[in-house]
Amino acid sequence: MPARAGLSNAEDDTVSGRLVAAEGLPWPPSVEDFYLPDVAGPWVTKFSLMIWLAVGLLIIFFMATYRNPKLVPSKGQWMAESVYGLVRDNIAREQMGKDGIRFAPYFTVLFSFIVVTNLFGIVPGLQISPNSHIAFPIVLALITFVMYLYVGARKHGLGRYLKQSLIIPGVPWPMHILLIPIEFLQVFAVRPVTLAVRLFANMFAGHLILLVFTIGGFVLLASDNIFIQASSIFAFIMAIMMAFFEVLVALLQAYVFVTLSANYIGSSLATEH
Repeated sequence: MPARAGLSNAEDDTVSGRLVAAEGLPWPPSVEDFYLPDVAGPWVTKFSLMIWLAVGLLIIFFMATYRNPKLVPSKGQWMAESVYGLVRDNIAREQMGKDGIRFAPYFTVLFSFIVVTNLFGIVPGLQISPNSHIAFPIVLALITFVMYLYVGARKHGLGRYLKQSLIIPGVPWPMHILLIPIEFLQVFAVRPVTLAVRLFANMFAGHLILLVFTIGGFVLLASDNIFIQASSIFAFIMAIMMAFFEVLVALLQAYVFVTLSANYIGSSLATEH
């Protein structure tokens, strides 16, 4: 933006900041804007409240829809059965075969939880997904990772499971000096880290894009130049378009996270790795 007449660029930025502040917006935005005021000490944040809200909504939804199941389902029962059927048939069974059926309830809860928390990013008043904070995707990835190790060790025995996971058959033994550390990193580090970072990075990037267009629109609107003010409408239109795009991303990232979780657990149960 060109500097106003008689003002340097730094002074112009200060004036723009004051104009935005006059509109009731915090300027410049800070990390603290992500958090609600403390209501029960520093441990109760906006993110933790949204996590409990998501858990409560899912409990209410599934209990209400299956409180009185019928042969001809109601709309609510049909929605719950559709979510379960999608995860069971297109994720659990597709990735794990018949073994996936017993894991379908876990994958359904995981999928539903990620979808709800991802969609919080476009809900007015919430406007950010808890998965935009790396801590929550790490917890979800660790839950899957612990299950991945547990079911494999339980089925094959710990020693045989580690041998199948780390030693590639048919490879000359000197190569194992190089391959075993690589396989160890892949199984015990790369898989859980990439599972968490993929979800976090996509949701954080989407939040930043929405933030750029929304705040940019208000900054342009606060200008004293009518042409710059008129251009703010394009920023707001882009913010609305990106909000709809975030719905698709929220669903897709939940699907990818659960699909990879099923793939990892399925590989843990396989006879050969």
